[in-house]
Amino acid sequence: MQRLFVISDIHGHVEGTKRLLKLAGYKPEVDRLIMLGDYINMDSDAKNTLRPIRMLHSGGAIALAGNMERAYLLQHACKNPGEKPIEGPATRKFMESLPLYYRRGSYLFVHAGIRPGIPLKSQREEDLVSIRQEFWGSKTACAFNIVFGHTPTQHMGAEPGELWHGPRMLGIDTGAKHSQRLTLVELTGKIAYSCSTESDRMYEDVRLTNWGEQSQLR
Repeated sequence: MQRLFVISDIHGHVEGTKRLLKLAGYKPEVDRLIMLGDYINMDSDAKNTLRPIRMLHSGGAIALAGNMERAYLLQHACKNPGEKPIEGPATRKFMESLPLYYRRGSYLFVHAGIRPGIPLKSQREEDLVSIRQEFWGSKTACAFNIVFGHTPTQHMGAEPGELWHGPRMLGIDTGAKHSQRLTLVELTGKIAYSCSTESDRMYEDVRLTNWGEQSQLR
């Protein structure tokens, strides 16, 4: 049976990502992995950070754009004709090719969220990669089950390092960038695989959590 996995806001923690995928027994030839962006930090080595992400993508994973990738492309845009991008042409081409959202069945996967009341095809890129409370704090009914990252879940009321559950929403940025936790979510089995990103126990304190009872997806 194919399992559906999703992860977001890796922010350079590619080794932690590999560990969680191994723990979950991810099989790229069978399962589907969706990555919601923010693979890098602005000060990161984009080429080396994105190499394993590109490998996962070439193996069948879906990779979306985050605000970090869009900001990086703007900051490091080539100014002169013939100038070589500092991150390498293949890495830049990969970042430029990343879509802003992905639909699968009743699910909509997006980095940050959507502008309530606006048709999906009319959503602005800025909102899809950067919107915050206007999305997850809205009382407008969602037409999809929306899985998103970008806003650390504790800022939405969840316990630090835990998933956030809203009406037809699932927030999965559990604060890897902020020394909390990196989380790989299995949607089919309602299991969360997570590890610490604190400097003194990096990728340790591994946890498996069943989140089905808290889910408001349908």
